[in-house]
Amino acid sequence: MSENKTFIVLICCAATIGGFLFGFDSGVINGTVDGLKLAFNSDSVATGFNVASMLLGCAVGAFAAGRLADRLGRKTILIVSAICFIISAWGSGIAASSLEFIAYRIIGGLAVGAASVLAPAYISEIAPAKYRGMLSSIQQVAIISGLFTAFVSNYYLADLAGASTTMLWQGFEAWRWMFWIELIPAVLFLIALIFIPESPRYLVMKQKDALAKTVLTKLFGKNAADEKFVDIQSSLADDHHQPKLADLIDNKTKKLRKIVWLGIGLATFQQLVGINVVFYYGAVLWQAVGFSESDALLINIISGAVSIAACVITMMTIDKIGRKPFLTIGSIGMAITLATLVFSFAQADTDVSGNLVLGAMGTTALVAANAYVFFFNLSWGPVMWVMLGEMFPNQIRGSGLAVSGFAQWIANFAITMTFPIMLGSIGLAAAYGFYMVCAFISIWFVIKFVHETKGKELEAMEG
Repeated sequence: MSENKTFIVLICCAATIGGFLFGFDSGVINGTVDGLKLAFNSDSVATGFNVASMLLGCAVGAFAAGRLADRLGRKTILIVSAICFIISAWGSGIAASSLEFIAYRIIGGLAVGAASVLAPAYISEIAPAKYRGMLSSIQQVAIISGLFTAFVSNYYLADLAGASTTMLWQGFEAWRWMFWIELIPAVLFLIALIFIPESPRYLVMKQKDALAKTVLTKLFGKNAADEKFVDIQSSLADDHHQPKLADLIDNKTKKLRKIVWLGIGLATFQQLVGINVVFYYGAVLWQAVGFSESDALLINIISGAVSIAACVITMMTIDKIGRKPFLTIGSIGMAITLATLVFSFAQADTDVSGNLVLGAMGTTALVAANAYVFFFNLSWGPVMWVMLGEMFPNQIRGSGLAVSGFAQWIANFAITMTFPIMLGSIGLAAAYGFYMVCAFISIWFVIKFVHETKGKELEAMEG
């Protein structure tokens, strides 16, 4: 009996519904900003916090999930995250005040944070090394598909009602229905998780040997399962202590392990290049440079389609080309396209209302923005999650993911929260100038610090 490819692919797809919800939950806010302003009478800083509040939950969720997954299991925490997605989707739509809305968004954030780190970790721990990159990349395709679906859903609901702030069905505004649509994939995620097995690496860590062997046999066949079981056991701590945060400290140097700094660097740079400004504030951004709300929502849909195409290219080739080449190409591409956007925004005029008018540079900005989105989703989008899921040794995977995931979401919060403030104080060109500088620095970071993990078994990861 050889590896059960169909079974492996199916359970990986079930885990990546969490990625789809991660994307949907992150993107749905895009079309609801005007509705939130009107419903809760909020200024730009309060609106920024309404949008960014979920990200604080994400940071806590990512950190807690990484740690709890080592105690309670990957599957258990993914099920908890599915329940949180359901609560958040319902509550965000029914919220009657800004405070209530923020509370439900933070619950959603806990779910997104947990799914963001555990789905790629779970897939890495289930998938064979030879196509682990491809299966882990499905997570980013799912994230972008979730974003894309949210954009399409927002566009059609706003179009149906006339505007996101107009009543749609049952006496509720369209923006509220934008959140409720998420209940469909959230319930599907919960049902799918019931049928997937626990990670065999977790089971070995917990010394549930018989169960671990059963899962490994189902995944890889009897002969490969016995060999894999021995490899996993030998990769854990010699004294067989349970994974803990202290494992991240190198026993010899008494400092944080280099692999953890690399994880933090990868996670942080993925946000510092400004990608989520495009995702969270896409509609607001394009309206600010002269497009109507309807046009702006349509542009988001185009960006989503471009993103999916880029992710699919990476998914099909990452196990042949490797992780580092994609990161390098992506950093160079993002730096050039961001520089083009900065130049375009710097040339823009201002109308009587104070809005930017791009004029002849509008097409250049639109092409550059979509090229930027393409390069991100060809590289840092999927590859960062692939690497975080696979690069840590078995003993510190949960803790390494906890710290890296926390760093990723704190950087995400900082970028999202500061964008409206930067837009009002230094302008669009200068704000994008900051993201451009970060993209140029990321080229150096990849070349100097990132090591290739293509084709390596998880038990062979060092650090």
